Amino acid sequence: GVAKIWVKDESKRFGLNAFKVLGGSYCMANYIAKVLGLSEVPTFDRLTAGELREQMVETLGDVTFITTTDGNHGRGVAWAASRLGFRSVVMMPKGSSEYRLARIREAGAQAEITEYNYDDTVRLTAQMAKENDWVLMQDTSWDGYEEIPRWIMQGYMTMAHEAVEQLKDVCPTHIFLQAGVGAMAGALTGFFRSYYGDAPKIVIVESDQAACLYETAKANDGQIHIVGGDLATIMAGLACGEPCGIGWQVLRQGADMFVAAPDEVAAMGMRLLGKPMGADPKVVSGESGAVTLGFAATVLRKPEYEKLKQELELDERSRVLCFSTEGDTDPVNYERILGE
Repeated sequence: GVAKIWVKDESKRFGLNAFKVLGGSYCMANYIAKVLGLSEVPTFDRLTAGELREQMVETLGDVTFITTTDGNHGRGVAWAASRLGFRSVVMMPKGSSEYRLARIREAGAQAEITEYNYDDTVRLTAQMAKENDWVLMQDTSWDGYEEIPRWIMQGYMTMAHEAVEQLKDVCPTHIFLQAGVGAMAGALTGFFRSYYGDAPKIVIVESDQAACLYETAKANDGQIHIVGGDLATIMAGLACGEPCGIGWQVLRQGADMFVAAPDEVAAMGMRLLGKPMGADPKVVSGESGAVTLGFAATVLRKPEYEKLKQELELDERSRVLCFSTEGDTDPVNYERILGE
């Protein structure tokens, strides 16, 4: 019942099965540029060969980058650090997939799963960085820690830039973005508002078990609201209970709607993409990657959401853009959900 649905597939990005490396690699290049006093961000080729490489090794020495992750961000940081010859440490919250842990270690990081939820693991990681004089590379921000998250968010904008290049002169009427802490959602919302103006409706979709942005928007009291507890959801990449401050500032002004979605919505999106009908191409999309298409399908297909469909002005003229931000980063769970 809509004119068009586009899905940007990030499952093949650098062979890492997710978009997150865009933030980690761009942030690392910015950090190196700042330490070396460079006037612009160096290319990967410059960082891995020649005079600049020698200067980088001499100045930074055995620097260690540390981060907290549900999987994808940590793997991206590990990948970028190993290729530049640096050490990385990755901490994961309780309940994290052993498969994702193994992939992060394969990418070159020292990694382990903690006994804490995501947000408490971030606090642990920040303390470890302070005690060991390591570089904290987190994609969420707080007072006094904003420069590195901003660089990471700028790296995420690569996805949006590529999307508008592919769409050429066609403007989406609706853009659905998933959110954990809101760094990616904030970055892309800022980009699209700058590029398209007020034209597209931008909807932010979270897990209903970790809907901190939804709760913050709902309260509308000028305060950031935190969701605590185990944050038990299949959408591991979205299982974050504390919003990114700089991401929220963009979303507060640029997003039209916030949605808290149950796991079944993400599962539906995974099956629609993984077992397509007709001539639609197959897209391998993980739990966090498929929730936005699942949301679109829920609103379009289920009569009980007719009022929401009307409020969103979803009709036969609508052109919907979604981002499948990850592939099957937990293959066992992916196959289980597709078979349901």
